[in-house]
Amino acid sequence: MTTRPADQRVLSEGGSPVASFVPVDAAGHKNMIQLIELRWLAVVGQLLTIALTRWGLGIGLPLVPMAMVLGSLVALNLVSLLLLKWRRRVTNIELFVTLLLDVIALSIQFWLSGGATNPFISLFLLQVVLGSILLERWSTWVIVVATSIAFAWLTVSYHPLALPPGFGETLFGLHIRGMWVCFALVAVLLVMFVGRITANLRARDEDLADIRQQTTEQDHIIRIGLLASGAAHELGTPLSSLSVILGDWRRIPRIAEDPELVQEIGEMQAEVLRCKAIVTNILLSAGEARGEASTATTVHAFLDGVFSDWISARGYPNAHYLNSFGPDLPIVSDTVLQQVLYNVLDNAAEASPDWLRMNVARDGDTLVVTVCDHGPGFAPEMLERLGKPYQSSKARLGSGLGLFLVVNVMRKLDGSVTASNRAGGGAEILLTLPLSSLALAEG
Repeated sequence: MTTRPADQRVLSEGGSPVASFVPVDAAGHKNMIQLIELRWLAVVGQLLTIALTRWGLGIGLPLVPMAMVLGSLVALNLVSLLLLKWRRRVTNIELFVTLLLDVIALSIQFWLSGGATNPFISLFLLQVVLGSILLERWSTWVIVVATSIAFAWLTVSYHPLALPPGFGETLFGLHIRGMWVCFALVAVLLVMFVGRITANLRARDEDLADIRQQTTEQDHIIRIGLLASGAAHELGTPLSSLSVILGDWRRIPRIAEDPELVQEIGEMQAEVLRCKAIVTNILLSAGEARGEASTATTVHAFLDGVFSDWISARGYPNAHYLNSFGPDLPIVSDTVLQQVLYNVLDNAAEASPDWLRMNVARDGDTLVVTVCDHGPGFAPEMLERLGKPYQSSKARLGSGLGLFLVVNVMRKLDGSVTASNRAGGGAEILLTLPLSSLALAEG
């Protein structure tokens, strides 16, 4: 396992926005687990309290009914665990029902052991606090009403405790000590479980914030795509006109007799054809699912070809390429991934006109592509917000979309992007992509 330096920032760790909804449902799942753990503690605590009261203090208790209530709590826990095994999502109704059953079980135990005179009657507050944190407002108020009714009922209807002879003189002192134990128990449980539940809810809120951010970025990408497609349609006609005009110029006698002008017009025609090919690719790719316009190739052929084509198109003088991927593998030739690599290489070349390097390697089932340069590196504020739209050191309007698109494309391909400053100067972009994302479709 590799560790990232302190100045690195992971921009994407894979997963589409749809997959990111899982942690939100997991908050309810974790909260149900907390309630199950609390119920196990309640069962153990009640067993110890019943044993101490009956055999330590000699106070008579209806052991069989109380044991049946404990058995029902154990059964409720087992059913809850079984449901959690088969269902990931836990709804408000399910949490509400389990808390309400806890209130009912606690009410029965108090009815069997002195009603409102029981010093542990304050345990009802724990149910109210948990309900206020976990449940929706309407169900929280139902828990409040249920515990209030149960408390009022226990003041007039309960099974009196069978005290041993002469025990009445110490009853008040014992009641005060019992209230202290109840207070300490509730305080400890609130700190333990409410803290955990609050952490679960905070994690859910962070997941929701990430989802909203991803949704905003996806909307931004859609707008960029619409503008790009529209621009491609608009550019088709003038590019065709330029191609015709250049062809006519080559037939003009004065130009045809000048080899230097003929050569320049030929270069101009080549650039126009290249622009037309780019526009055509944009139009062909618009609206297509990934892989529909892809062809079968291999890792070496694809990446070697991408770097070679980039060098030919840009004419960069001092670019280095190292392919240490290992044994070749069949993949699809993905034009979207090709454009991602072009963007990263373009940014490196602009920041470092005299030197850059692209390394290709394999880490298990993951393709790793590293692009380094000798430029000024990333400013701290850019590392903090790298991958957001219009985050760039370039002064011109509209810059800063390249890495924004790179990050979002890699996220769609279940890959990740990591940016850092090199110890010897310059910047480094690390792209990691599961090979399964490029695998050939079966059949």
